[in-house]
Amino acid sequence: MAEKVYKTMKSVGAFNIVMGILMILSGIATGVIVITRGAKLLRDKSDLTF
Repeated sequence: MAEKVYKTMKSVGAFNIVMGILMILSGIATGVIVITRGAKLLRDKSDLTF
Protein backbone atom coordinates (compact mmCIF):
# COMPACT_ATOMS: atom_id res chain seq x y z
CA MET A 1 0.00 0.00 0.00
CA ALA A 2 2.77 2.44 0.89
CA GLU A 3 4.54 1.82 -2.43
CA LYS A 4 1.42 2.80 -4.34
CA VAL A 5 1.21 6.05 -2.37
CA TYR A 6 4.87 6.85 -3.04
CA LYS A 7 4.49 6.14 -6.77
CA THR A 8 1.46 8.42 -6.92
CA MET A 9 3.27 11.16 -5.03
CA LYS A 10 6.27 10.80 -7.33
CA SER A 11 4.18 11.20 -10.48
CA VAL A 12 2.26 14.14 -9.05
CA GLY A 13 5.51 15.81 -7.99
CA ALA A 14 7.05 15.36 -11.43
CA PHE A 15 3.90 16.76 -13.05
CA ASN A 16 4.00 19.80 -10.76
CA ILE A 17 7.64 20.47 -11.59
CA VAL A 18 6.96 20.24 -15.33
CA MET A 19 3.93 22.53 -15.05
CA GLY A 20 5.95 25.03 -13.02
CA ILE A 21 8.69 25.13 -15.64
CA LEU A 22 6.13 25.56 -18.43
CA MET A 23 4.44 28.40 -16.55
CA ILE A 24 7.77 30.17 -16.02
CA LEU A 25 8.65 29.82 -19.70
CA SER A 26 5.25 31.06 -20.85
CA GLY A 27 5.52 34.01 -18.48
CA ILE A 28 8.93 34.94 -19.84
CA ALA A 29 7.71 34.61 -23.43
CA THR A 30 4.66 36.76 -22.70
CA GLY A 31 6.82 39.39 -21.02
CA VAL A 32 9.19 39.55 -23.98
CA ILE A 33 6.30 39.90 -26.42
CA VAL A 34 4.69 42.67 -24.36
CA ILE A 35 7.97 44.57 -24.07
CA THR A 36 8.69 44.33 -27.81
CA ARG A 37 5.15 45.44 -28.72
CA GLY A 38 5.43 48.36 -26.29
CA ALA A 39 8.78 49.35 -27.79
CA LYS A 40 7.20 49.29 -31.25
CA LEU A 41 4.42 51.60 -30.01
CA LEU A 42 6.97 54.00 -28.52
CA ARG A 43 9.02 53.94 -31.71
CA ASP A 44 5.98 54.67 -33.90
CA LYS A 45 4.18 57.10 -31.57
CA SER A 46 4.77 60.03 -33.91
CA ASP A 47 2.78 58.21 -36.61
CA LEU A 48 -0.22 57.57 -34.35
CA THR A 49 -3.21 59.87 -34.66
CA PHE A 50 -6.40 59.80 -32.64
